Amino acid sequence: MLSADAPVLLLQHSGLDDLSGKTGLAFLRYRQGPVVAVLDPGHVGADLPLLTGIPRSVPVVGSVAEAMVYGPKVAVVGLAPSGGLLPPPLRQSVLEALRSGLSIASGLHTRLGDDPELAAQRHSQAFIWDLRCEPQGLAVASAQAAQLPCRRILALGSDMSVGKMSAALELTAAARGRGLDARFVGTGQAGILIAGCGVPLDAVRVDYAAGAVEQAVLAIAEGAGSEALVFVEGQGSLCHPGSTATLPLLRGSQPTDLLVVHRAGQEAIRSHQMVNLPPLHQLIATSEALAALGIPTGSPPPKVKAIALNTSGLDDAEAELAMAATSVQTGLPCADAVRGGAELLLEALLS
Repeated sequence: MLSADAPVLLLQHSGLDDLSGKTGLAFLRYRQGPVVAVLDPGHVGADLPLLTGIPRSVPVVGSVAEAMVYGPKVAVVGLAPSGGLLPPPLRQSVLEALRSGLSIASGLHTRLGDDPELAAQRHSQAFIWDLRCEPQGLAVASAQAAQLPCRRILALGSDMSVGKMSAALELTAAARGRGLDARFVGTGQAGILIAGCGVPLDAVRVDYAAGAVEQAVLAIAEGAGSEALVFVEGQGSLCHPGSTATLPLLRGSQPTDLLVVHRAGQEAIRSHQMVNLPPLHQLIATSEALAALGIPTGSPPPKVKAIALNTSGLDDAEAELAMAATSVQTGLPCADAVRGGAELLLEALLS
């Protein structure tokens, strides 16, 4: 629904320096198409690269009216508030955007298209894309992705929000930089907004979750040859007591290779400190054992090829030490994909 060349106004109310804005911040970092303005009344006129660390110069405005001079066509909701609900100030900006003739793209659990007042303001040529809806025509998965000739790399995290999407996107970009046919399957709201398509895994009934992933992978991989790479965004974690996302991703994507993503120094689930993380070698062994189940007879069981280490918060020297130590501990190549290590990780995946 969101074309690659559509000029975007990013609705980022108080989310430029807050975790609630992680969807919009990822969108700013990785969207290839134009982002012409960011709406954040608390940071009007801010230097975006200085504020966020993202090397993208975009004007920060205080209202939709101010943004219209930059020619946006689609307003994208960049917030991921608790519960996925629509905060009142953001709702007002969505109203103003619709009245100005803009389309809306949103990954909130609140379905904007079902709101009578918002729907009534939509211009006839505009759309409201609520991407967090279960896709139509789903079926139970049947390991069809295993028949694809392309490589399928699934990112698995030791916890939620450790950088699975960022690692997959950085690797996709690195592969494309080498002239390879590299494709990305978004499975969460930020990944789908960046890619323009994908499957909102957390909106799919559990019986059809693996089938939804399978459907998305088959669609993205259409026409891909044996040299193509399909990177599948991970969700949740096997280690998290509230997460069930890993199995549908394994079953639906039928990966040929696995990438483990971990935050340097993290020893417990961030939101549940009483739940310790296992040693990485144990997580690797468990991931490989699970990935070896539910695959067609004769299919090689996928192996973890590398560790993508999130070293945000560490200085360069500390990051180098952490990556070297992780590589020694696991016996696998380790790098921070966001910190310039995507080429090393890609080489490990291709070897």
